[in-house]
Amino acid sequence: MENSYHVPVLLKECIDGLNLKPDGVYVDVTFGGGGHSREILKNLGKDGVLIAFDQDPDAQRNKIDDPRFHFVDQNFAFLKNNLRLLGYRSVDGILADLGVSSHQFNEPERGFSTRFESALDMRMDKQGSLTAADVLNTYSEDQLHRIFGIYGEVKNAKSLARSIVSGRVDQPILTLSDFKKVAAAHIPKGKEHKYMAQVFQALRIEVNAEIKMLEDFLVQTADVLKSGGRLVVMSYHSLEDRPVKNFLAKGKFRGEVEKDFFGNEQKPFKVITRKAVTADAAELERNSRARSAKLRIGEKI
Repeated sequence: MENSYHVPVLLKECIDGLNLKPDGVYVDVTFGGGGHSREILKNLGKDGVLIAFDQDPDAQRNKIDDPRFHFVDQNFAFLKNNLRLLGYRSVDGILADLGVSSHQFNEPERGFSTRFESALDMRMDKQGSLTAADVLNTYSEDQLHRIFGIYGEVKNAKSLARSIVSGRVDQPILTLSDFKKVAAAHIPKGKEHKYMAQVFQALRIEVNAEIKMLEDFLVQTADVLKSGGRLVVMSYHSLEDRPVKNFLAKGKFRGEVEKDFFGNEQKPFKVITRKAVTADAAELERNSRARSAKLRIGEKI
């Protein structure tokens, strides 16, 4: 099941990065197709524990039948509380693979893909109330300009936002074809796919509050990891990689690392990967999605 659902990227590097102990407690906060989780379980003894998080109802179908495995139907931003509910105040390692799974892109009705005609949904959590269509039909021109510019790095974000706001007056933008009609004049010839991918990335990040959720999650990892425990995070674009890199290096997302009275740096992690780990040529040939993956590892001080 997991192979068609999502091929895990940098699998060996992730597992090595966790520095697994057979009797340790580990958390895979982005379960998806379960590829990383299955590999972690292979390396744990009978007393090891793996807790997996995923808010996507489709991921629940991949749950693993193993007494050492616990599944939490929640976003990783609620890491600490859910671990406590299960009776764990601290853990030995945490893995996060921040990519949208291939499965989500391949399911037309989820509205993540620029390839299929579908309603503009993009909710990772089906219980969430905000959809991509809501964003396009209710956000102001300034708000749309901001999310396309910051989250999608779309070149003509301002004029695209203006066209959406004037276009939706005649008819709401509910499907991919509705959007393409309104945006047609702004899509650069020969670069349609890249442009639409950037716009859709921006909408997806906004709908799922991805950057805020990521920052909330990272702060909690410092609280729940044991001393010497590992945090392994794989990201696929600079918006995600930047907060991960800053938090591992400085213990915060903006500004300089804080120091105590004696000038000692106050930060929760020692950086294990000075430079992000990326896929080698053999993996890129097997899995093109690995192209943009950046893996960073920190060890709790």
